[in-house]
Amino acid sequence: MESKHKYFSLAELLRSETAEKRGIPNVPSADVVAELHRLMDYLDSVRENYGAPIRVSSGYRSPALNAAVGGKPTSQHLKGQAADLVTDDLKKLGNVIRRFGGFDQLIYEHVGGARWIHVSIAPEGRPPRGEVLYITK
Repeated sequence: MESKHKYFSLAELLRSETAEKRGIPNVPSADVVAELHRLMDYLDSVRENYGAPIRVSSGYRSPALNAAVGGKPTSQHLKGQAADLVTDDLKKLGNVIRRFGGFDQLIYEHVGGARWIHVSIAPEGRPPRGEVLYITK
């Protein structure tokens, strides 16, 4: 499936340093790829509204990769519906996403010295929850 996305690519959402280092396959099914394209549509809109580069630090995760990084078994990363985002101004990015809406979950995460924003879309046919959470570990 050729990418029609302006700012994000399938390769970017599949790339994982952990998978590369540990030799864990991170290959999605066709259904997950379709969800990743829906996610990229959403992320492109967020990027347009944000007006500055956004990097994906984690996108799709195979079950083995999700287990290796300590992800929850119900993680939307497994379904191609979530991405962890990094940029120079996470507060601004979070505000843009909140104003833009349409998200299922928006999670501000601060783990150790790392900070990122997790954003997910709702499964097809289900309205987004618009849930905002803060996680500090």
